[in-house]
Amino acid sequence: MHKLLIVDDEPAICTSLYFALEDKYLVTMANSAEEALAAVAKQEFNIVLLDLKLGSADGMEVLKAIKQIDGSIIVIIMTAYGSIQSSVAAIKAGAFYYLTKPINMDELHMLLTNASEYIGMRSKVEYLNEKLTEQNEIAGMVGTSAAMRQIQHDIERVKNVDSNVLICGESGTGKELVAKALHYLSVRKKEPFEVINCAAIPAELLESELFGYEKGAFTGAVQRKKGIFELADQGTLFLDEIGEMDIKLQAKLLRVVQEKEIAPIGSCQRRKINVRIICATNRNLKQMVAEGKFREDLFFRLNVVSFQLPPLRQRREDIPLLAQYFVNKYNRKMAKQIKYIEPDFLERLTQYEFKGNVRELENIIERTMVFADDGVLRAASLPAEVQQYHILAEEKPAEGPRVIPVYVGEDLGEIERKVIIQTLQHYRGDKAKTAQTLKISERKLWYKIKEYELK
Repeated sequence: MHKLLIVDDEPAICTSLYFALEDKYLVTMANSAEEALAAVAKQEFNIVLLDLKLGSADGMEVLKAIKQIDGSIIVIIMTAYGSIQSSVAAIKAGAFYYLTKPINMDELHMLLTNASEYIGMRSKVEYLNEKLTEQNEIAGMVGTSAAMRQIQHDIERVKNVDSNVLICGESGTGKELVAKALHYLSVRKKEPFEVINCAAIPAELLESELFGYEKGAFTGAVQRKKGIFELADQGTLFLDEIGEMDIKLQAKLLRVVQEKEIAPIGSCQRRKINVRIICATNRNLKQMVAEGKFREDLFFRLNVVSFQLPPLRQRREDIPLLAQYFVNKYNRKMAKQIKYIEPDFLERLTQYEFKGNVRELENIIERTMVFADDGVLRAASLPAEVQQYHILAEEKPAEGPRVIPVYVGEDLGEIERKVIIQTLQHYRGDKAKTAQTLKISERKLWYKIKEYELK
């Protein structure tokens, strides 16, 4: 039921409307502008019936104040002094519609029905936009490094295979993004994508979250609740941090994986499900199996198709692209206009260790953009930990010879790009030494840097 606030300085009108609408709406009454605004500030209302004349208060000002508190509230104006001018002014100020007194109840019911349908339609649009955003976030797997290209290639190969998937990698490497890509690029993309973090829910509650329960199954189970397996039916279930699952619960999960059926707590009936299971972990499950902390049979069932996501420090050449991706993202979210990233800014980022991986990089970009007010991201605006790491890196002697991996069939341009990046990093950004080592002129090096968008 939608929550409805009736605002009128005549208590008799409030009461009569209350009794006429209480069967279909959760109704609250207010007899003054102050009382109405206090109620809107404390509670969430879907619809407000607002008298345009509230004693000495101006209903138009109250309308504007309500919209400032919560712009999604639908406000229907009521007045005994209707005119074309006041009607137009109310609509311009954000009113949904305009009713004249005495209120025609049939007209009011029709208006409220239309308002309810509008709320439902708006919620559906918001839901679809959220889903579209989730799908677009797949683009967060930015990178042209060989490792990222291989991951993208493997996703394309297995996206429509129903086999279980295990995604391994450090925290912040993008395991959920891979899971989303596998779902939203697959034939299941129109079905649910459900996520549960096995580390975030106590072991005694996780079973009911996974499998659901029947009414009366235990104290407090006042109605039946679907588990996440049932909610994900026909779609994909992403079990994050699977390595944190209690060993006893692993046995129940194994049966679900094997039999493709669930039994809610308190039920004697098993229900068939059709769910693709994707798991992720930052733990070494093989070692946990050897230590008796993870079931070997479950491990083999889940580890049919596996992805090993590299930490960001192993694909530093992707950092400039990721940085630009996050700048574009937060330009939209913050209504910023960051148009330029200083080369020193990117250089210091590529030197940094990023223990938090891509998630930490995103956090750094967001933090620096908050305080950027001239459209430029400068090295001086980077957090202290990045600055300190850069200072320490400058003090260290240059590393010895490094091996740059080259893969069969790898694009020659990508190989050249990779060699330039690694050589620049080796010489701490010294372009003269880099050009000398690569046996090209500094001018040629600058041209290559520009060509490969390394600035």
